[in-house]
Amino acid sequence: MNITLKKRRSQHLAFGIVSLLTYSIVAILIIILAFIIIRGIGVINWEFLSTPPTDGMTGGGIFPAIVGTCYLILGSATFAFPIGIMSGIYMNEYAPKGKLVRFIRMMTNNLSGIPSIVFGLFGMALFVNKLSFGDSILAGSLTLALLSLPLVIRTTEEALKAIPDSFREGSYALGATKLQTIRRVTLPMALPNITTGLILAIGRVSGETAPILFTCAAYFLPQLPSGVLDQCMALPYHLYVLATSGTDLELQRPIAYGTALVLIVIVLLVNITATLVRRYFANKVKMN
Repeated sequence: MNITLKKRRSQHLAFGIVSLLTYSIVAILIIILAFIIIRGIGVINWEFLSTPPTDGMTGGGIFPAIVGTCYLILGSATFAFPIGIMSGIYMNEYAPKGKLVRFIRMMTNNLSGIPSIVFGLFGMALFVNKLSFGDSILAGSLTLALLSLPLVIRTTEEALKAIPDSFREGSYALGATKLQTIRRVTLPMALPNITTGLILAIGRVSGETAPILFTCAAYFLPQLPSGVLDQCMALPYHLYVLATSGTDLELQRPIAYGTALVLIVIVLLVNITATLVRRYFANKVKMN
């Protein structure tokens, strides 16, 4: 009886500690959001969102930085998502299980652990200098794509692993080929979990400063880029510049908090959209 009571107490204690840690994380997040909202909401208006910066970035808005951030997110997704998803499919469905897959997985894990500033230096050496793309949206998008590629590959592979082999065997028994099984059975069932990985990749890309610092970000560029080989402003780098340098830091600081708030809102909207897409595919899989 005493042993049972001790087990229950230990269980309640463990659940209490886990719950406390969970609520602490939520509380920290709420505090950070409240801090940014209180400091930045005062400068948010239509002019701030729709006009370029003026007066040495002590006035005007952040419209070019918003557009540049969206360009970089879309550009990196265009390169990283197809390559990452196809690589994950190859590793789980085609590659023979053995040393090759273990080596690729190890290198992918190592790639995901490399600091983002190293990706920036590599992107500058390869895309900016060697391939002569210059400081451009294309060079920044390719660098950010490399940064997010390991995350897309691993989440795709894990999502495909979660599909029971019985579904594949049933498809083969009906006469489907391996490619048909992947297209019509395995991939649609794994798509909700793959979407989760894509959400995480977009979230990481949208807030990176170091890679775009070396490859595409401009200090002050009030006009919008006219092509993929042009430089662009971006919210993370713009926020860094406002907080650390400029003509008048006291006037720039409220703009910096406003920029941070806009960046958070953009990431939140992207996550909400991706979550709705994930839910749609999950419901579609259940209906089928």
